[in-house]
Amino acid sequence: MKKLFLGFLFPLLSYFLLPVASSFSQQQDPGPQGTSQFEIVMPNYHYEYVPDFTYQQVEGRIKAMNTSMPFELNDRIFSFIQYFTVRNREYMKMILARKEKYFPMYVETLEQQGLPIEIQYLSIVESGLDPKIKSRMGAMGLWQFMPATGRMYGMHVNEDIDDRMDPVKSTVAAAKYLKSLYDMFGNWEVALAAYNCGPGNVRKAIRRSGGKSIFWEIYDHLPRETRSYVPQFQAMLYILNHLEAHNLNLEEPTYPLAYEEVNFDKAFHLEKLAELSSICLNDLEELNPSIKNRKIPESNRSLSIRIPKSKALFVKENLAWIGDSLATSPSTFLASIEPQPTTTLTQEPSTTERIAYKVKSGDVLGKIAGKFGVSITQIKQWNNLSSSTIRVGQMLYIYSSSLASNSSASGGQPLALSNESSSTPKTYTVQPGDSLWNISKKHSLTIDQIKRLNNLNSTTIKPGQRLIIG
Repeated sequence: MKKLFLGFLFPLLSYFLLPVASSFSQQQDPGPQGTSQFEIVMPNYHYEYVPDFTYQQVEGRIKAMNTSMPFELNDRIFSFIQYFTVRNREYMKMILARKEKYFPMYVETLEQQGLPIEIQYLSIVESGLDPKIKSRMGAMGLWQFMPATGRMYGMHVNEDIDDRMDPVKSTVAAAKYLKSLYDMFGNWEVALAAYNCGPGNVRKAIRRSGGKSIFWEIYDHLPRETRSYVPQFQAMLYILNHLEAHNLNLEEPTYPLAYEEVNFDKAFHLEKLAELSSICLNDLEELNPSIKNRKIPESNRSLSIRIPKSKALFVKENLAWIGDSLATSPSTFLASIEPQPTTTLTQEPSTTERIAYKVKSGDVLGKIAGKFGVSITQIKQWNNLSSSTIRVGQMLYIYSSSLASNSSASGGQPLALSNESSSTPKTYTVQPGDSLWNISKKHSLTIDQIKRLNNLNSTTIKPGQRLIIG
């Protein structure tokens, strides 16, 4: 009874005396270091609690796990569990931050291929869930494919496209490869070992072990890296299923960006698509990590592009003009405010005539300028040419008061005089923020018609530029 009373009395006294002691300590003269003799040390709430655990506790949890790939605990696996839950918790937090971005897709793909969903944890061991990581041996992506193996499973690997960095394509390829390895060896632990070091090295280990077929029986005959590879996978399989037991919880996971696939069937740059569609370039790069240098080459023009779902409807509804504009060289689509040249070149005066001239074989701008008595600079300005390159069949518009006599005298072969030969063509001055698309809507034209009228070979426009619209 006395012990019970004292046990009750001491906490009660502490409750009443603690404020008094605190108040008293604040009134004392500071000590030599400026702190009171009775100063109270407050708890550190930023300390991260790391739970203790024993081998037996972990063993019991593993035995209770209901998985398609069961395993038994041993010292090697336990040492990796200790390492990742105690010494390298920051790595596990990084994995937790990334896993929601890929694991739902992993599970869907593995189920479609008829593989155990636990295979998803192998990607952690392979790449740390980094789709662009490259090993010193040249393996790339979430599943660390070598170039030859990637091509074997239908992935493009060239200087412009590397599908090994594509999460979806590489996961499908990894599932197919692992399935073939399991069919080859009939044991998942051995199949995982073969994924790491190759089936040839596994067969060699089996021969050296005297024909054994279990991973731990051929363990000593495998390459050093592979001996750690499978135990790490099993450690991850345990940890990701017992996060709370080790106080590993993530507050802000990263989720995948919803998308739809669109095929443009063109070679183009991602910057151009971002400009035309107002899609964030970073989003396009994140959704299409296999595209290197932000460029779709002619050799991969049939590649489908992932578009953020929020922009997919706009792109699909406007696919015709976006696709047409993508075919031109990379340029700014929207008109931006730029300094205008101080020297004004000769514009087409209202009293001149306009003629449409079709470029023939052997023509160059100097020759055409000589035929019509104008300068090369004028022809380039009238036709919005950024260079002196012209092509056979291209239409050029020439303005000159002495046009008829010059063309006849020089033997030129103009196609026909414009319907507006006696009047100024209808033009529109580009305003800041204008695009060919909104100009075409204002004047009931198509983008192609505006480009043909002005002989534009790109969608580049800028404020102050005059466009012929009729």
